[in-house]
Amino acid sequence: MNKETTLNIVLMTILVAVPVLAWMSDEPFLVTLATRAVIFAIAGVGLNFALGFGGLVSFGHAAFFGLGGYAMGILAFHAQTYTPMMEWPFVIEGTKAMPIIWLVAIIVSALVALAIGMLSLRTSGAYFIMITLAFAQMFYYFAISWPAYGGEDGLSIYVRNEFPGLNTMDPIQYFSICYVLLLLVLFIVHRAAHSSFGLMLRAAKQNEERVQAVGQVPNRLYLIAFTISGAITGLAGALFADLNRFVSPTMFSWHTSGEIMVFVILGGLGRVFGPVAGAALYILLEHSLGGLSAYWHIYLGAILLGVVIFARGGLYGLIAGREVAHD
Repeated sequence: MNKETTLNIVLMTILVAVPVLAWMSDEPFLVTLATRAVIFAIAGVGLNFALGFGGLVSFGHAAFFGLGGYAMGILAFHAQTYTPMMEWPFVIEGTKAMPIIWLVAIIVSALVALAIGMLSLRTSGAYFIMITLAFAQMFYYFAISWPAYGGEDGLSIYVRNEFPGLNTMDPIQYFSICYVLLLLVLFIVHRAAHSSFGLMLRAAKQNEERVQAVGQVPNRLYLIAFTISGAITGLAGALFADLNRFVSPTMFSWHTSGEIMVFVILGGLGRVFGPVAGAALYILLEHSLGGLSAYWHIYLGAILLGVVIFARGGLYGLIAGREVAHD
């Protein structure tokens, strides 16, 4: 067992032990914090698939995070108000069933990521960054001007959605759902990253000409990675909206895209479990430094600057070594 594998096990053990101990000590707030860390980790893993493995510096992943949130909000809103979403040409009802909501969030986010990717990948470098940001801002301003679902004020959901056999209003049970989904996402990403597709994607990131020489199309690899990345981030958005029982246009804001990127950079680019460590550290800093000052982001910025300069592989690079493990 190498150092990185050991670190993965320790990280995931701590991530589940903290909320369990908090639940046993009757500290539901800490359970909620851990749940936020898990959800942010899923979003970070999604971005990392495009950024860390494909080198696609997207500053618009808030679009998929927000789409997942609004998929949850709209479906749950129509379920709680007993009004159909559409009556022609056939009736489409809302729902409070989490599995259905997750499926809708994943499909919608994947389709939008596919469309955005097809347009954005015509560019590269700074142009790619700006066009992905522009798409996210388009969704942001559309959500603000959408009064049917709260507009600028957002949309509240009175009761958390349902999962068969569980009480989702119980913080530890909702954490369990999110944690299992994180494990599933990590498994899928690990398998994809170490598949022939993942190896070709990494090769395209390093040298597109060599990939073309063996008959592959780099942009096709990037588009698949971008679509998968958007789908995973959309799932995180649905979970986050369900956690808060509230969805608002801020989920589409460029600040959200920046936060997701911070998770990836803090944990380590190209490490499957890196964004998990980054998200956990972010929540820890937010909780501890936020109590010291309202301007705690200054301290976060200093820490991020230190990571970029002195630990370019993130936390995983600092602890497990800079070379990315391939086993």
